[in-house]
Amino acid sequence: STLGDNRRMTTQSDSEADLNDIDRRLLQLLKERAQVARGEVTDHEQWLFAGGASQLAERHAEDFDVEPELLAGWLRHAASLCRPAVTAIAYLGPIYSYSYLAAAKHFGMAANLVPVSNIAAAFDEVRRGQAQYSVVPIENSTDGRVVDTLGMFATSPAKICGEVLLPIHHCLLGQGDRAAIREVHSKPQAISQCRQWLAQRLPQASVVEVSSTAVAAAHAADQDDVAAIASLEAGLHHGLRVIDHNIEDHSENVTRFAIIGNRQQAPTGRDKTSLMFQLEHQPGALARAMLTFQSAQVNLTWIESFPLPNRPNEYLFFVELEGHQQDAPVSSAVTELAKHTSRLDVLGSYCKGALSSA
Repeated sequence: STLGDNRRMTTQSDSEADLNDIDRRLLQLLKERAQVARGEVTDHEQWLFAGGASQLAERHAEDFDVEPELLAGWLRHAASLCRPAVTAIAYLGPIYSYSYLAAAKHFGMAANLVPVSNIAAAFDEVRRGQAQYSVVPIENSTDGRVVDTLGMFATSPAKICGEVLLPIHHCLLGQGDRAAIREVHSKPQAISQCRQWLAQRLPQASVVEVSSTAVAAAHAADQDDVAAIASLEAGLHHGLRVIDHNIEDHSENVTRFAIIGNRQQAPTGRDKTSLMFQLEHQPGALARAMLTFQSAQVNLTWIESFPLPNRPNEYLFFVELEGHQQDAPVSSAVTELAKHTSRLDVLGSYCKGALSSA
């Protein structure tokens, strides 16, 4: 028995030594990557925005038996360690909000991620040059458009240079059992996405709206009878217990985030283009505008109307379509659309975001 124990200990010790050696080599490779990448800011950002990590991961994911986008996330995090974090990226904070998770997914966790208090501030940080990019929510698969973001595009147009698709899996976080909960805190959108679950399993609890899911988690950490609807990461950050996992009413709950900045993206072959336009208030105006896309054989992937303040029955329209603005069909459609609009803003062309189930 003693001999067997010694053999097991020796085998375990050898395995740990092998793993430590591999980890040291990984760190050495990261150091070498950092030396090569030093100063190559433009190339790094082009790699990020063109989906370089996703393409590489697609080719090698089967070697690891994981989803390609999970492997791509590892590559982006490693890359963010290999260059100075000088570029500020603003996100709707505080830390471990879903906007933070979206920013970390795209730019890597070692990027210079800077929290702001609201969506208007995220736009303003880019406009004033305080941040090179901002990450803002634009649409949720359950709740639809994010009104505050579309409102900012309407009044302070900014360029979209990328997008992030983030699966949203809400947790009920707290310090005790579900039966002890008297209040549930979260932002309005998260509450809406869990409304049926709350009605069925926490009918006795009052629902309190706060500015973000991360703020809700902080409240739950301070009060024994308060629970939060927030991300798992927010719960871990505040030392909260996960009372229930995945409490969203729809399991395929995804929020799409826009990355705004002043970077013009080159075509990648996997692009989409975002437009914002206004029409004259007259019969058939929208139908004529839509025919331009049909004539150019351009496929629309999203259309939203947004009411103009103090102008009854008048709207801005937000449209996304497949292709890059440099592609002939898209260019033709935009040129023709301009003839039928009183205002037309090309918000940007960029590589489509990739989705993982994580």
